[in-house]
Amino acid sequence: MDHHILQKAQCFQENLGKIAKPVPLVRMGPCLPGATEKSEINVINVTNKGQLHSFDLPKTVCLEFSPKNTVLATWQPYTTSKDDTAGIPNLQLYDVKTGTCLKSFIQKKMQNWCPSWSEDETLCARNVNNEVHFFENNNFNTFASKLHLKKINDFVLSPGPQPYKVAVYVPGSKGAPSFVRLYQYPNFDGPHAALANKSFFKADKVTMLWNKKATAVLVIASTEVDKTGASYYGEQTLHYIATNGESAVVQLPKNGPIYDVVWNSSSTEFCAVYGFMPAKATIFNLKCDPVFDFGTGPRNAAYYSPHGHILVLAGFGNLRGQMEVWDVKNYKLISKPVASDSTYFAWCPDGEHILTATCAPRLRVNNGYKIWHYTGSVLHKYDVPSNAELWQVSWQPFLDGIFPEKAITYQAVPSDVPSEEPKVATAYRPPALRNKPVTNSKLHEEEPPQNMKPQPGNEKPLSKTALKNQRKHEAKKAAKQEARSDKGPDMAPTPAPQSAPRNTISQSTSGDPEIDKKIKNLKKKLKAIEQLKEQAATGKQLEKNQLEKIQKEKALLQELEDLELGI
Repeated sequence: MDHHILQKAQCFQENLGKIAKPVPLVRMGPCLPGATEKSEINVINVTNKGQLHSFDLPKTVCLEFSPKNTVLATWQPYTTSKDDTAGIPNLQLYDVKTGTCLKSFIQKKMQNWCPSWSEDETLCARNVNNEVHFFENNNFNTFASKLHLKKINDFVLSPGPQPYKVAVYVPGSKGAPSFVRLYQYPNFDGPHAALANKSFFKADKVTMLWNKKATAVLVIASTEVDKTGASYYGEQTLHYIATNGESAVVQLPKNGPIYDVVWNSSSTEFCAVYGFMPAKATIFNLKCDPVFDFGTGPRNAAYYSPHGHILVLAGFGNLRGQMEVWDVKNYKLISKPVASDSTYFAWCPDGEHILTATCAPRLRVNNGYKIWHYTGSVLHKYDVPSNAELWQVSWQPFLDGIFPEKAITYQAVPSDVPSEEPKVATAYRPPALRNKPVTNSKLHEEEPPQNMKPQPGNEKPLSKTALKNQRKHEAKKAAKQEARSDKGPDMAPTPAPQSAPRNTISQSTSGDPEIDKKIKNLKKKLKAIEQLKEQAATGKQLEKNQLEKIQKEKALLQELEDLELGI
């Protein structure tokens, strides 16, 4: 691979200008034959395509800009020289404006190699041998403060402005539990310095997620091996820690892995996707109580819109790319688009548009990207030529508040891009069963969202007309029963037929061809409705006219009962 071209594509210095609406920035890295190991890093100003700086850094594999694009961090694999056993500094920090090297460090591990900055770049921190060193205003000659904890493994700075907070993780050893502690910078000393502490067992590694207001952290604790043998991927638990000292274990109603956990931008709720497939998705409040249950489905990711009023539940990776777009203020389903083979998903800063992409090296075929409206319409589509690869796609970033929140619409917006019907993959059937009727057996029984479950005792009260008709039918049934009993005990009792579905074909006739014809047509319609309901249960999206047919089922049953009572 031509590292020169790839790194040049990855090292864009994003000089943001004011434009009418966000446009995705596409970065491509073609593979060219005959490339050498020699490589350099070029920083390009994307507004005028001018080269700002060029750094001769062979074998550099990691690059990162600071939040305000003032510092470029680079990392090379750690090596030792023959005459210097201490090793060569492999983490470099460059001033993007001047091109000078601000500082060089030794960073042996690739994991967590990059220093962490606060959003305003006033504070920078990195983990060094049981300590977290803090630097202020990008002055890396000496650290301003340090946090010392034995065997500290990871830390995460809080988002937002001062006062800055930090969450640190120390793994357990020799029977002692692992723990996560929250601190406020620079108050690290003393027995009561920690804002909160949460200890737990079963943790080989953790993922720590601050909410936007920096008032709480979610901790996904993972083990490499599930000792119960239930999962090949180990075992996960979810914990909640608040800066006011409160902590809790989030009780997840379904067993299995935790695929994704995301905070709402309001910082008052979070969504978890968890459990063996089909996975469950639930929104929890700050008391870790479930607020809304989305049921189960083929999903492994969740994405809140920038304004927090829309949530996308998606199944990517080894799933087929089904998405569910939800209005989380009213808990209503907006759309169910399908983005097959997607390896990347991102909300536009305007909170209305969605970007999905298929990128290398995750997938090297059918590379391209699509821009969607959240109502399910594809507004733009780009397919990469077969001789090229798409490596990265991203929206141009904007500050919070630039785009106001708009009212949610449920009607699909018009699009000039031709709609593509997703190919529905049918289940494999062995040759011996291919000429036999298809049974509607399911491997997994999917659970609907909580507001679509039938609630006992919540049936609609009958109208006056319906009530009157119901009384009529009851009177007719009673009269029929009375007439049968008047025939006397010497009459042989007719064996009671076994219960059958109401829409099965009966052999009884009225003697009137017109009535028999009507009964036959009604049963035919009810059978078609039954088939539509079965298709909907398997996850197939029904057309509007098909949904209207299902809604007429009650009226058709009532009409059928009226006719049969007259027989």
